[in-house]
This record gives sequence, structure tokens and C-alpha cells, in this order.
Amino acid sequence: MPRLSFLLTIIFISALLTGCSPAVSADQQITGEVVDGYRIMPIPKTSDNIQLRVYRGDYIKFKLDQSMQDSVLSIPELSITKELSGSIEDAPFFKMKKAGTFAFTLGEVKGTITVDDYRQSNYREVTAQQAADFIDSDQPFILDVRTPREYEAGHLKDAVLIPVQVLEKRLNELSDYKDQEVLVYCATGNRSTVASKILIDNGFTRVTNMRYGIADWGAKNHPVVR
Repeated sequence: MPRLSFLLTIIFISALLTGCSPAVSADQQITGEVVDGYRIMPIPKTSDNIQLRVYRGDYIKFKLDQSMQDSVLSIPELSITKELSGSIEDAPFFKMKKAGTFAFTLGEVKGTITVDDYRQSNYREVTAQQAADFIDSDQPFILDVRTPREYEAGHLKDAVLIPVQVLEKRLNELSDYKDQEVLVYCATGNRSTVASKILIDNGFTRVTNMRYGIADWGAKNHPVVR
């Protein structure tokens, strides 16, 4: 028993020194669910401060209590001020591009929204140069999750287009790649983060996200197909 206590103490000290903590499923804390590429955030009418948590790269929509229609959403640190009304299908969406915790108000409701970077053992982010090296060395399946118009304007060689909004409905087309290397990209790395999570949630085991998208790819003078 003394030896076991000693080992546990060493493990605990090592965790403190390396900044590690026990593994916790991030999805237990993330608010709402992704539907057709958008994270839907249910907002009740309450006088309590509410805490929301999303991933960087999420496109979020707020699903309001019926009595809250026509309320104004304000997130000052993200320069967001917008009146929300109508059905969830017609509701405006907001792209979460910056990690951090931000105060918000929505009508009389107040709270914070925390934007986390997405981390999983079977997920990684790479720069454009790292993506180019990865393509040369591993020949991954390349998934473009932008719009058809963006794809036609220029895309990576051999990339397959499936816009993020329809990815969940077309996952059966990618079933052969669940245990193979998959490289995902979009314009600047936000939609591809959402797409990467959709893939991982559906059993894909080797997902790589080009963090700054085809914008970074072009800036580094890597070739595109038009």
C-alpha cells in the first residue's frame, strides 16, 4: 500500500507540472446540438445568468422561447448586435471564430458564452505547409466543405466537395474512409472544424483539419484547381 500511495502521489505531481487534468468528455459541457451544419442553442426565458459553451468554428443559431421573439442579441467583445426573430430555419447564424469567454445579453437574459478549441485524440490541426507535406506523404482523402461556388473558384487537387450543411445527410458516401486519413478544409478553418467534429462523432478515426483553410493554402502559393 505505501508503494501504491507513492505512485499515486508521483502521478498527481506530474499532472500538475504538465498542466494535465483527468479526461472529461467535452460534449458533456457543450451546449445544444449540430443540425445541418449549425449548432442550435436553446435559450429559455430566465432571470438567472446562463452559461453557454461551443466550439471554435461553430456556426450557432439561438432557439428562443416563444415569448422572447424579436429580442436583441448583443456580444460586445465579438462585435455582434442583432435582432433575433422568426423560425429557427430563418434565424441568423453567428460564426464563432475566436476562443475565449464572452458576456452576452439576449433581451432580458444575460450570461456568458465560452468558445473552446476542439480537441480529440483522433483529431489534429495543421498549417497549409503541413497539409501539403501530409498530402505528399500519406495521400489522404481530401474533403472540401465549402459551397459549390467556392469550390468552382478554386480547390485542392482531388478534393471531393460536400458542403458542411449537408455533410450529416451524405455521410454514407464517405463510409469507406472511416479508418483512413481524411484531410478537411474550408475557406479559413471554421467550417472545417465543424465538419471534423461531425466526422469524429460518426466514427471517423483519422481526421486532420487544415486550420486556416484554403486562404492560407493560396497565400503560401500552393496549387489550386479551377
